Amino acid sequence: MTVHHTTAPDGTTLAHLDTGVGDPPFVFVHGWTCNHTHFAPQIAHFAAEHRVVAVDLRGHGASDAPEQRYTVTAFADDVAWLCTRLGLARPVLIGHSMGGQVVLDAAARHPDLATAVVMVDAAPIVAGSPAVAMAADLGAALAGPEGVAAREALADHAVAALARAPDLQAQVRGDMLDTPHHVAVSCVTLMGEWHGEAAARACAVPMLHIAAEDPINDAAALRALNPRMHTGQTVGAGHFNQLEVPDQVNAMIERFLAVVVP
Repeated sequence: MTVHHTTAPDGTTLAHLDTGVGDPPFVFVHGWTCNHTHFAPQIAHFAAEHRVVAVDLRGHGASDAPEQRYTVTAFADDVAWLCTRLGLARPVLIGHSMGGQVVLDAAARHPDLATAVVMVDAAPIVAGSPAVAMAADLGAALAGPEGVAAREALADHAVAALARAPDLQAQVRGDMLDTPHHVAVSCVTLMGEWHGEAAARACAVPMLHIAAEDPINDAAALRALNPRMHTGQTVGAGHFNQLEVPDQVNAMIERFLAVVVP
């Protein structure tokens, strides 16, 4: 599939895949130090009946990686801008890990943008969770003298459950470590500035969170934030559950949309 390049208002080139035909369109947003190929099973599945756009966030994949602050809000604004630029009318926004934060923020701050939001084992949303405190420590570790080793250890932890598919595990790990280090550090360091609970409360469209077997976010805490929040959990899969058990993830997305989208 052809990767297209579009220049954002600040001059940064953003890469994206654009395939398929049909409404509502789907927009896929990858996670920290990842790229659009980490939604490959979902792109192939949903492009059969929908227009599908899968982005490389700035600093990731084939997009430019300028020296700047990489925040959830800035990523979300890029996604919203790209949707407008490509003429995507009320897409379903789907994000994995940090991308889950990004799509939630985009829908909350751009209320006319999306039809629905799907977060796949999103990075921390609920304030006070252990994962939120961990992000600050990780940022300090990545920025320190042993930052490269700390990053390798974090990547190893993230892909550990993919050991049952060693080729896929090696590919994802390699992608994560190929992302420029200044981008990786900035994303983690600045993640604490984002107010996930406020975004969840403000979101006016239906939301689905699909957790891994060892979830980052507590399902009950998420549902307490907004009555539009739905939650699910995959069986026998780790953080990259969209790659490990795509049939489960795809079925949950389809059922969610069948219930909430007229």
